[in-house]
Amino acid sequence: MKDKHLRIRLEQCLALAKASNCPRRKFGALLLDPVRNVILMDGYNGGPRGGGDLCGGDTCLRETMGIASGERTEIGCHHAEMNVICNAAASGVATAGAWLIVTGEPCMMCAKLLHHAGIARVIVVDGGYGGANGCEYLQGHGVEVQKLDGPRDPRLHT
Repeated sequence: MKDKHLRIRLEQCLALAKASNCPRRKFGALLLDPVRNVILMDGYNGGPRGGGDLCGGDTCLRETMGIASGERTEIGCHHAEMNVICNAAASGVATAGAWLIVTGEPCMMCAKLLHHAGIARVIVVDGGYGGANGCEYLQGHGVEVQKLDGPRDPRLHT
């Protein structure tokens, strides 16, 4: 995929993240066919499909409970990476060999999911929200990880 096309997809992923209704963090994820340069599926973090409530309503339980990134991932929104893989599965879209752009480092749970879904490359918006060693897990299991400059994590600049 040409660099200019990858940059356009990165901008689309960042725009998609704005659809999230999570009060703490807004993540977007795009599943790409790198050969045809097309978006296969998209996802963002938020509540359950069909308009279910977020984990803490208008407040983030992870925030109020002081849960660090990468810990107790069962508490919180459905992650963008989870949603894009589940959306692909529900629509019969193959994930093997696809690329994924995500607006922050995947947590360990999502990294495992991406690896097992056969994702070949994960492109992370570098400077976006950091995870807990998700990229290390992916690289250790043969998934290419590429970091592209993007918006900085606002928690690091307050």
